[in-house]
Amino acid sequence: MPTPSSPNLGRLVFKKTFVASVIALALVIAGCSDDAPGATTAVVPSGETAASTTPDFPRDVLGVTIPARPERIVSASATHTEMIYALGAGDRVVAVDMFSDYPAEVADRPKIDAFNLNLEAVAAFDPDLVILSFDPGDAAAGLAELGIPVILFPTAPATLQDAYDEMTAIGAAVGADRAAAGLVAALEAEVAGLVADIPVGDGESPTYYHELGEDLYSITSNTFIGSIYSLAGLRNIADPADDTGSGYPQLSAEYILQADPDFIFLADTVCCGQSAATLAGRPGWETLTAVREGRVIELDDDVASRWGPRIVDFLRTVTTAAYAGTG
Repeated sequence: MPTPSSPNLGRLVFKKTFVASVIALALVIAGCSDDAPGATTAVVPSGETAASTTPDFPRDVLGVTIPARPERIVSASATHTEMIYALGAGDRVVAVDMFSDYPAEVADRPKIDAFNLNLEAVAAFDPDLVILSFDPGDAAAGLAELGIPVILFPTAPATLQDAYDEMTAIGAAVGADRAAAGLVAALEAEVAGLVADIPVGDGESPTYYHELGEDLYSITSNTFIGSIYSLAGLRNIADPADDTGSGYPQLSAEYILQADPDFIFLADTVCCGQSAATLAGRPGWETLTAVREGRVIELDDDVASRWGPRIVDFLRTVTTAAYAGTG
């Protein structure tokens, strides 16, 4: 197996850290509960860009006061970087995290380490807005003490509506309200169109296994990623295995072989060098229906893990793979 390059190794570390963080958070929440158990085709309509809007400031966004339209934005979240650019505010981004690689324009932006956030380094960019999706060492509070508005999205969304709400919040924060409304409307229309085109069958819905990494961590239907597959009418083999309710169970090879999913979706092609060929080389996996019948789909890790404007691309990939030639 090829050794991942440094950027790809970083993606693997990021993915493992993200999954571990989500599981830990879910366990904490459960313990505190009384009942513990390529480029998107969605476009912003002409004239609906951030530059064409002049919303009122100061304004409150998710409990954070933003005194004026941000002109120097630091995004320490790849998903939210995509949102900011999709809203037409990319020209106001002065730094991004090391995983922000889309759209292509972010390549020339200075990079910061979102998992080891250096407050002085961030402050050196003189930002008037910082976006975080991870808060190492109470960075949000530290930046706020420096007088820098910080919006933190501490958990991944569970549904498409949650993702749309984040886009709306980002639009409000950067002063691109109309652009955000246009983007959400375009995505909603495309999603509705894809779902409407799914053929109605008489039998049981096809099953799938979504692989996050070689350690066989997967997702359930109660996660954002899982909700996309549910929209596509697929059944998740990992759902019964989520004993902790984390949404990210670690399966065994034996479990997967016994479940024999109709489709396998690999979200570890970039980080971990996995492919249909490497999958077929795992002991016993050559017997799986998905492997024998060529139904192993190699996803773009980033598109399959971010809840930004490219969610339509992910849904389209899933529906095309599952229903090609059946309509």
